Amino acid sequence: MSFITEEKINFECETGNYHTFCPISCVSWLYQKIEDSFFLVIGTKTCGYFLQNAMGVMIFAEPRYAMAELEEGDISAQLNDYEELKRLCLQIKKDRKPGVIFWIGTCTTEIIKMDLEGIAPKLEADIQVPIIVARANGLDYAFTQGEDTVLAAMAHRCPEKIRQSTNNNNEIIIFGSLPDSVVQQLSYELKKQDITVKGWLPSNRYTELPTIQTNDYVIGVNPFLSRTATTLMRRRKTKLIGAPFPIGPDGTRAWIEKICSVFDIRPKGLEERENEIWNVLEEYIRLIRGKSVFFMGDNLLEISLARFLTRCGMTVYEIGIPYMDKRYQSAELNLLRQTCSDMNVKMPKIVEKPDNYNQLDRIRDLQPDLVITGMAHANPLEARGINTKWSVEFTFAQIHGFTNSRDILELVTRPLRRNNKIKSITNDPNPCIENRVTS
Repeated sequence: MSFITEEKINFECETGNYHTFCPISCVSWLYQKIEDSFFLVIGTKTCGYFLQNAMGVMIFAEPRYAMAELEEGDISAQLNDYEELKRLCLQIKKDRKPGVIFWIGTCTTEIIKMDLEGIAPKLEADIQVPIIVARANGLDYAFTQGEDTVLAAMAHRCPEKIRQSTNNNNEIIIFGSLPDSVVQQLSYELKKQDITVKGWLPSNRYTELPTIQTNDYVIGVNPFLSRTATTLMRRRKTKLIGAPFPIGPDGTRAWIEKICSVFDIRPKGLEERENEIWNVLEEYIRLIRGKSVFFMGDNLLEISLARFLTRCGMTVYEIGIPYMDKRYQSAELNLLRQTCSDMNVKMPKIVEKPDNYNQLDRIRDLQPDLVITGMAHANPLEARGINTKWSVEFTFAQIHGFTNSRDILELVTRPLRRNNKIKSITNDPNPCIENRVTS
């Protein structure tokens, strides 16, 4: 029997198209998370069409976001930006009474050099409502970086006070937007280790933002939050805990263990908790053990998901990723390498900014059992007999923590279970339509 020792991670970089959602899509989950917020997206008609279609909520349904539509007069500087935005924000204040208004910049505001950061403080003082500017535009690499931009802007607004003596020093601040149920799960797991969550960024309400003091410990829950991490370290002088992300039972255990190590706490019951979850997942793992997966790259969750699926027994051919912050994801990369060594499999190739045309050639050669991809490529791949799963579904699903590992495998196995069901109905050993569609 041959054993594969830990090997150097193979990084490649291509110059392909990004083919990803626009980062202003972060509004779709952040306006629900921050309950007293209102998001004003400042862009063109195209941005409005995207929001209506991507979110599945029409603008006239009065959700807590809206479009400030730029027209020719705005772009040619014939109109006064301050007066136009003041009129809109006063209307928002009157109708919706928000605790905070977010101005979301777009590609157009970048191109015409619209001074949102200069206008916001004066307008905030005039209307007496906090205004936070976040340039979550399409110039980023991945749509999930929109949240990163918003949280980095919010980090500047977290209150600060002089540190006082406290009896409980095992406190951390966690950044990353998660559903309340997942927040409670992770907080409970840490409480069992005698660690207190001092606060979450973002909080449910703007007035409940955590107090951040110099040398506070902070940790992220998602791999696309490198800008927020940098802001917290450099501007707020906090200490970042570098850890794998709490995705999958292995990642969640490693995440908690790293936090414990910072506070010199010996973890209690984590190995048993992880093994319990693996036993629960075995029904799903049987469906994917020995099968292969190819990540085309879309939402920056690829490294964490690949590590978890490798632990489940899948072969990862390639990890495409739009952008790779090696410092922020260093602990996750180390866990991926350790996982490959433990499972006695070769390290997958990591391709940053992948060229989608080259990827399609590699997929045609490798014939993976599953391709996790953006929506643009899903139907063409399915037409060629390749099982696919939309990567955006992992963004909106509850995938963090021990118990939510099941949701990850529910998504991963769904196309495989679908094919098995079709096979049992038709008695066709190959239910895909690759033999009926030419490439």
